[in-house]
Amino acid sequence: MTTLQNRYDFVLFLDVENGNPNGDPDAGNMPRMDPETSQGLMSDVSIKRKLRNYVAEAHGNSAPYRIYFTENTVLNDRHKEAWEAEEITPTGKGKDAYKSLPKDQAESRRITDWMCAQFWDIRTFGAVMSTGINAGQVRGPVQLSFARSEEPIMPLEISITRSSVTNEADREKARTMGRKNIVPYGLYRVYGFINVKLADRTGFSEADLAMLWTAFRDMLDLDRSASRGMMASRRLIAFRHDSALGNAQAHRLFERVTVQRMHRGAPVEIGARSHNLPPARAFSDYRIDVDTNDLPDGVTLHEPW
Repeated sequence: MTTLQNRYDFVLFLDVENGNPNGDPDAGNMPRMDPETSQGLMSDVSIKRKLRNYVAEAHGNSAPYRIYFTENTVLNDRHKEAWEAEEITPTGKGKDAYKSLPKDQAESRRITDWMCAQFWDIRTFGAVMSTGINAGQVRGPVQLSFARSEEPIMPLEISITRSSVTNEADREKARTMGRKNIVPYGLYRVYGFINVKLADRTGFSEADLAMLWTAFRDMLDLDRSASRGMMASRRLIAFRHDSALGNAQAHRLFERVTVQRMHRGAPVEIGARSHNLPPARAFSDYRIDVDTNDLPDGVTLHEPW
């Protein structure tokens, strides 16, 4: 496969309606929030989990699209696969036999390269594979920021009832009570970066990039659950650089992507209190614009879907 030749900086918009996009286990699974601005947050880890799950389902978790981080997996077993596949004999003794990579740099690289070739998420996001059985470590070419909502969110804690009980002591109770946390509506923005120099080291290819774009589009359709509510990937805006090192700074390109609220058919700046805006409750309450005037030389706008 041809490794990626062009740098990309991209913006993904996704939204949630009556659901919890990313609960915080340290806060009773309430939706994650910035305490100073009340904007909603989603961790990069939660987004990567959805991407991994989609790729695993799309390709049956088979090479070269196997997923390294999966549930109920012993990672060291996968590291040992690389040693055995490359027929490299460890030099250590006993339980520390695989603790260090071979001193021969070529052999060491073969082990790490085998892991990259097998696992899509290692080629994409990188991995530290030096735990017990050492398979090296790689820094991934694709990096994501936290997702942040365009406006403050107002999480709701909803009481729910259940007609069944879990304990014998509660048998005589008619029902038990529970809680469910939702965000009525939120539009979230996440930034992404693809580094060509790192792609060359992991083998991240044009085919891997196409898989990434597709996974961003469809990952939420595969992640349906009652707690998620209605979530959807709304728009992906990518800036493609002609050169490997890039033709413009990422933050300058991201400043060209703006979001406005729609009110009575007209765009209104977010936070304009004088308009007495009602709370947003749908994607149609926003308008996303991209300023394409005088784009820097060597930068083109690309919307994969």
